[in-house]
Amino acid sequence: MPRPGPRPGPLSAAPVVAPTAPKHSDAAVAKASQWGRVDPDGTVFVREGKSERAVGQFPGVAAAEALALYARRFLDLEAQVELFDARLEQLAQKDMDLTLSSLKQQLAEPAAVGDLAGLREKYRAVKAHAAAVRARIEAERIAIKTQAIAERTALVEEAEKLASQDTEKIVWKQVSTRLREILDAWREAQRSGPRVDRATEDDLWKRFSHARATFDRKRRSYFAEVDKRHGATKAVKEKIVEEAEQLSNSQDWAGTGREFRALMDRWRAAGRLGRREDDALWERFRAAQDKFFQAREALHAANDAERDTNLKAKLALITQAEQLLPVTDLAAAKTKLRVLQDQWDKLGHVPRKDMERVERRMKAVEDAIRSEDERSWRRTNPETMARVESMTSQLEAVIAGLEGKLAKVKASGDAAAIAALEDDLKGRRAMLRSLQDSAGRGWE
Repeated sequence: MPRPGPRPGPLSAAPVVAPTAPKHSDAAVAKASQWGRVDPDGTVFVREGKSERAVGQFPGVAAAEALALYARRFLDLEAQVELFDARLEQLAQKDMDLTLSSLKQQLAEPAAVGDLAGLREKYRAVKAHAAAVRARIEAERIAIKTQAIAERTALVEEAEKLASQDTEKIVWKQVSTRLREILDAWREAQRSGPRVDRATEDDLWKRFSHARATFDRKRRSYFAEVDKRHGATKAVKEKIVEEAEQLSNSQDWAGTGREFRALMDRWRAAGRLGRREDDALWERFRAAQDKFFQAREALHAANDAERDTNLKAKLALITQAEQLLPVTDLAAAKTKLRVLQDQWDKLGHVPRKDMERVERRMKAVEDAIRSEDERSWRRTNPETMARVESMTSQLEAVIAGLEGKLAKVKASGDAAAIAALEDDLKGRRAMLRSLQDSAGRGWE
């Protein structure tokens, strides 16, 4: 007859963690066997505290062999607990919970002989270890999420700050580019960054969308106003040109000359258009003006004596006009020049051979004062001032970064790197001084 095998106790399930039963030493088996005994009928008992419990039956074999079988089951179970403890850091939370639940069931009344109380205590320690691992993982997850929220919040706050700037100080192209970069960074964070809870992400996105909408609204309003101002300026200059063209046939030489000077003042006060439009209208104005003065010249062509007298008088006026340069008091220079121009217009023509020379000298004075007037206008132009401030801030940030880098390199003693950084800093500082000087003079 075949040798009878063991009859299993209440639990005989395979280990949850260990895929194969480990080999155990005879010493380990003997030590675990001390916690059990075998009845003459082959029933195997395990001692638990002051009581004992039957775990199975293995008749027809020696007591030591029967105990060894159940001792190895105990050692298998102990190995599962230890292996689980060793692999905790590698397991997902779901796997931890499933294994803990399985081990708890197996340890309730295992069909095994050994120090079950000690094994259950070891299980409790492993369970506490698992709880600590879960807590750490959760803390790391929260930290990563918090960091992700902080980074996205920083993007939103930057967008809000850009959109809240005063309209006259915004560098439109630069801010538009940065807002697109922020949007790209947001989308990349959504694709590959840590997940953020839906409510927080929706709230931040609403803030970001509002900032973008605010900026777009300001930009449309600003350029609509610019177009409106340009439209008004164009209408004023077109009217000036029409009046000049009507005056071009006048023979009231002195009076019309003064009117042309008044038209010139109105032209300057009207402001500037785009270069192409402004130049086209200016050409029409100058053509009308030239027509008038050429007609006056033709009328007085025969009066050489008067022209000689006019020449002397105009040369005297030119001398006075040239004394206005360089311009130190623009308002006074413009007033004095207008007086001289009125006197100039009353004098009439000079000899043909001298006309270009004297006109060129007076025009040089007029151009110099007009240029100074335009530079004065540019100095008060908010868009120019904002551009200078933006460029100055950027240079100052670059210089600060280079200075910090130079301090670190000096500590390393790298002479070549130090020299290169000092040269770079020297150039950047020179650029900053030049820019600051330009800000004081106006953007040239």
